[in-house]
Amino acid sequence: MAGLIPQSFIDDLMNRIDIVEVIDGRVPLKKTGREYTACCPFHNEKTPSFTVSPTKQFYHCFGCGAHGTAIGFLMEYEHLSFPESVEELARLAGVPMEYEGPSPNEPVRRKKDESLYDLLAKVDQYYRQQLRQHPQSRRAVDYLKQRGVSGEIAAEFGLGFAPPGWDNLERQLGQSAEVREKLVSTGMLIKKDSGGSYDRFRDRIMFPIRDRRGRTIAFGGRILPDNQEKGDKPPAKYLNSPETPLFHKGQELYGLYEARQALRDITRLMVVEGYMDVVALAQYGIRYAVATLGTATTEEHLHKLFRLTPEIVFCFDGDRAGREAAWRALNNALPVMREGRQIRFMFLPDGEDPDSYVR
Repeated sequence: MAGLIPQSFIDDLMNRIDIVEVIDGRVPLKKTGREYTACCPFHNEKTPSFTVSPTKQFYHCFGCGAHGTAIGFLMEYEHLSFPESVEELARLAGVPMEYEGPSPNEPVRRKKDESLYDLLAKVDQYYRQQLRQHPQSRRAVDYLKQRGVSGEIAAEFGLGFAPPGWDNLERQLGQSAEVREKLVSTGMLIKKDSGGSYDRFRDRIMFPIRDRRGRTIAFGGRILPDNQEKGDKPPAKYLNSPETPLFHKGQELYGLYEARQALRDITRLMVVEGYMDVVALAQYGIRYAVATLGTATTEEHLHKLFRLTPEIVFCFDGDRAGREAAWRALNNALPVMREGRQIRFMFLPDGEDPDSYVR
């Protein structure tokens, strides 16, 4: 016997998987408003009454009353035991199984993760507040206006401002050693070798990265142009959160949550390179753009996208790096192609990117 499966592992797994992907791989779903529908697999019917909610991560049949989570669906649909269902979900998520004996500390990890989500929600609100109130935020606001971003789109994507300085966030939220440690574990603070810590994001426009439930799990920061060329070693134009307990960049896509909220039916999704590309395209009514987060498009990204749409368009910058990114995307896409799926490539003129070209 392998042993008990820790509740903390199950909770983490349920945060990683998407019930829509799990069920759609077995029962083809159709997007209807903000939910997905199908004819119920648990009783005979001609009119679909089986619904799946991506926000609640729950399924329910209004005909026969069947309902539950992804684990419950696998138990009913594939006649698996509870441990077998968890193991199947772990396989789909690419996560190694964990087993252990009974422990009174099993709920600890779940509570810890919940507290990290709560903390990042406070960080998100702080950056948004700074964009409205900080004395130097006008530089960020002027830049966004110059790029054609309206207040409505900025609010929808939750854009914010990390002020200049090494300890703004730490002074605002890190009053206790426990909170400072959590800020380090979420990538918001960096530990010094000599002791202490400092803010990772400084003098940048902030882009919250949200998971499928709309929870903030990480951030991207864009340096302001007037600070871009300073010093012998200029700071990176874009800075992303590191890998954390909540954020795995090979699994997440910037703008996917916003696209799912904006569109009733997703007929295609466009993969672009950067945060500003996604935001700028949304400004011009193109609401189906998403971006990878400092990494090449992975097979996991593609599986997630194809669960939502049959067509993916890759549109990278019109330069050598963009063409190389397109080639990598093609190589990663081929293994996941099957009947009914399409990939397309949109090549922009030299020197253009999706943001500049749409304008």
